Amino acid sequence: MSHPERLGSQGGESVGTIAEPPHVNETLAAYAARYGLKQSAARPPLRKYIQNVWARRNFIWAFASAKNISMYTESRLGQVWQLLTPILNVSVYYLIFGVLLGTSRGVPDFIPFLVTGVFMFGFTQRSITSGSKSVGDNLSLIRALHFPRATLPLAIAVVEFQQLLLSLVVLLAIVFAWGEPITFHMLLFVPVLALQLLFNVGASLVMARLGAFNRDITQLLPFIMRTWLYMSGVIFSLPQLINHKAALKDNPWLSGLLEANPAYIYVELSRHTLLGEYRGYVHKMGMHSTTQLWAYALAWAAVALIGGFWFFYRAEERYGRG
Repeated sequence: MSHPERLGSQGGESVGTIAEPPHVNETLAAYAARYGLKQSAARPPLRKYIQNVWARRNFIWAFASAKNISMYTESRLGQVWQLLTPILNVSVYYLIFGVLLGTSRGVPDFIPFLVTGVFMFGFTQRSITSGSKSVGDNLSLIRALHFPRATLPLAIAVVEFQQLLLSLVVLLAIVFAWGEPITFHMLLFVPVLALQLLFNVGASLVMARLGAFNRDITQLLPFIMRTWLYMSGVIFSLPQLINHKAALKDNPWLSGLLEANPAYIYVELSRHTLLGEYRGYVHKMGMHSTTQLWAYALAWAAVALIGGFWFFYRAEERYGRG
């Protein structure tokens, strides 16, 4: 049939046109081009995609808030667990590393030092771990609705940010309880937190794409995160370790690699802004400058956010298939 088939009413009047089916030797792409058909789930241009994500910012916040509230609905203590979990982690780390292994020796105000490290590293750890499941755990939503898939890992990062804001009440209470005075220097903690959030968003987007197509990654992440924790100066002072270990002194490339670790950067900057005595302690050892830490923090935030968003965007039309 070379012409469109017309359907008529009983009076013979034409009421519509149905496109003829593709010819036997015609590809679907050629058929779509012939009638101007477009793929409904095609990846839009990058600029349009960013606009679509921004247009759903209220959905991202609402989705994150609902997920945050429902997370502990089945437990008796509810949202209190958001505070108890990091506190219990700090207690365990202090007992094992601070008391039994003695990593607290020489570090001023070790309890605020440890609490800051555990809370800030946990922010990144949970963002990456939860982000890796953000696509796989929402397949029914992806297949039912058409929306930018990046909103899912972005919502996960917002969930973890909301939980951190609640935990910061405990963190600041401990810092002030140990005699730390309120100074203008503490205001720098806000940009540190913002840069870490940007890094977490980028890392969450990367892990969301990897986890969407290989669910085994979610099984490996706990081991990777535990190793990352031990390499990031969360439970010990990395400047002190570098200053006392001959192996690190004789191999500056190795110490430089540890100091460029993004998790360490944000943890250490948080300590520098909140703990004045520790900041002075590190400077006396003649270790890395604060300027270097800020340069690393800005670079990691920019690379993770831009690279992570691009990496996730490139697979937009593949999420939810199979």
